Amino acid sequence: MSLANPGMPRQRHPCKNLVLYFHDVVYNGQNAANATAAIVGAPQWGNLTILADKFHFGNVVVFDDPITLDNNFHSAPVGRAQGMYIYDTKNTFTAWLAFTFVLNNPQHNGTISFIGADPIMVKSRDISVIGGTGDFLMHRGVATVMTDAYEGDVYFRLRVDIKFYECWGGFKCEPLFGCEREDNRERDMWRMNRRHVRSTADD
Repeated sequence: MSLANPGMPRQRHPCKNLVLYFHDVVYNGQNAANATAAIVGAPQWGNLTILADKFHFGNVVVFDDPITLDNNFHSAPVGRAQGMYIYDTKNTFTAWLAFTFVLNNPQHNGTISFIGADPIMVKSRDISVIGGTGDFLMHRGVATVMTDAYEGDVYFRLRVDIKFYECWGGFKCEPLFGCEREDNRERDMWRMNRRHVRSTADD
């Protein structure tokens, strides 16, 4: 049975697009003044001031990192990245991420929440945007993450390219060109076709 429906609209461009950076400084026992992350869990052979060997497997790190608009660590922060990452693979460097961007600046006010696997050795990887509040209420999409810089196991900087494909409020946007309200008839037709596909699948 085919679920293809010629009435369904083609895939749209992202309704919003943001590129932000966050900077993670792991506490190593000597940098308490500058650290923004701390190891709170370690395997039996590890400790809480240095990431374990064997691909850091078993380490749990919580963080409260500054977010910037560019890749300069000393740029004025526009918010905080708050959450955790868990090294969960025994034979390569991979982490599981769960965190929120808390933004409070003239351009953006609200939160964006992320979750997903982070295969660190891959140059570009995607994680899920699962929701938001404020300016990002009910937004969902995909964030492409890249390691922009790192210094040993103490510092790394991530570039996060966020593409929202669901934006609350009936708005559609083109990257770099702002937003406009979506035509209600087009939106209602899309919803009707989606219900039709679901009904066909149930049959």
